[in-house]
Amino acid sequence: MLDFFNDILWGKVLIALLIAVGLGFTLASRFVQFRYFGRMFRILSASQAFKKDKHGHLSSFQALVLSVAGRVGGGNIAGVAVAITLGGPGAVFWMWVVGLMGMATSFLECTLAQAYKRNDTDGTYRGGPAHYIARGLGRKWSWVAALYSVLLLITFGFGFNALQSYAVATSLEDAFGIPVYYSGIGLAMVVGLIIFGGVKRIARVSEVLVPVMALGYLLIALVVLGLNLDRIPGVIGLIVNSAFGLEPVAGGGIGAAIMMGVKRGLFSNEAGLGSAPNVAAVAYVPHPANQGVVQAFSVFIDTMIICSCTAFIILLSGVYDPAGQASDVGGVALTQAALADHVGEWGRSFVSSALFLFGFSTILYNYYLGENSINFFNTENQNLFTGFRVLIIGLVCWGATTDLGTVFAFADVTMGLLALVNLIALIFLFKPALRILRDFDGQIAAGVEQPVFDAKRFADMNVDTDAWEIEPEDLERLRQHTGDVVQAR
Repeated sequence: MLDFFNDILWGKVLIALLIAVGLGFTLASRFVQFRYFGRMFRILSASQAFKKDKHGHLSSFQALVLSVAGRVGGGNIAGVAVAITLGGPGAVFWMWVVGLMGMATSFLECTLAQAYKRNDTDGTYRGGPAHYIARGLGRKWSWVAALYSVLLLITFGFGFNALQSYAVATSLEDAFGIPVYYSGIGLAMVVGLIIFGGVKRIARVSEVLVPVMALGYLLIALVVLGLNLDRIPGVIGLIVNSAFGLEPVAGGGIGAAIMMGVKRGLFSNEAGLGSAPNVAAVAYVPHPANQGVVQAFSVFIDTMIICSCTAFIILLSGVYDPAGQASDVGGVALTQAALADHVGEWGRSFVSSALFLFGFSTILYNYYLGENSINFFNTENQNLFTGFRVLIIGLVCWGATTDLGTVFAFADVTMGLLALVNLIALIFLFKPALRILRDFDGQIAAGVEQPVFDAKRFADMNVDTDAWEIEPEDLERLRQHTGDVVQAR
């Protein structure tokens, strides 16, 4: 039954919706992910990206690395290998397509998450799909918002945490011979120390961990590319030709390439799932579109850079034979064997270490998503959150020592339902998102280097004006350019 639901969700429904939302918003926004691609770097290099307000809310950069911590996980190492094994090299091309369209989808959902965020009693912001569904679509949709929160808790809070623990523990056992019991206990202890410190401690850990793990993996990929410079054009040609069935390759043909590319691409970058907006909403930014631009860049990092690293490591190796795979290895073992083929046996240990860091950071991210889903129901029972943290620690231990084949299939279904709910909501929220984007575009056209969001002008959209306290210098800048902005529109 799980396979049946997966086939319907991933083989038909979600492909159509992902294309509709990604391509639709790309066109409606006049290719926002490409228009503001250079601005992604300017935003992150500006002091504003590291700025926290007087209440200590997270900075835009911290929200970025926390979302990258979630996006960059086992899907970038094992997921890409699975996509290539079952869909052929052409799956990589469709992962790229999903990534480029996903940048627009991520901009859409993360901008909405910022616009509809609210202040919480513990001095942090809260937001995400449940909030923009409830506030943006009205009371009639409140049950959909509640459903989304429950699915988020089941998928990320429970299922994916166990899966990440399993992937980390089995990889460490394969590379270093560490029994999964010891890995599970050690991982659970470290996770416990961090999650009991709340989202701010998670963000501080991610702020250090994510750049180190991403840059380290990128560096080893550059080494592999440098060793195989003359073969890179041929591999790119293989990927493109295989995507359209023009190359005899292992896998299930063009249909399998598209399905695996879309499925693994979404699993990796999460654009459209609505998971990243939960993190995007917690940052202090002067305008919602700022975080939309930054989170679009997060998808680019995940799919176009990290996933491509894994793909080239595999396809440039002698382990994978496009016309008929010569080895029976798959998943993370294929990536390990491929890197070992390039740099020697220490490559296996490197992949395991990378998977450990990716998986560890993703567990922290998944925990926060689960906490945020509970928080949506406005509970003030701290014992419930304490119980959830203890349960997560137990799941990390259990997941490391258990064969999770059924859990994988169940998580695929719940992830599909999660995406389905969020994508439908995004279609209905196109109009307010475009209104926010026009405000951002108008201020830039008027010469405002850093646009500011005046929430009172959007009160009819049911945004929480208390969550948008404008700094005095920002307010003065807005006043100076308001007339120009209106004229520019």
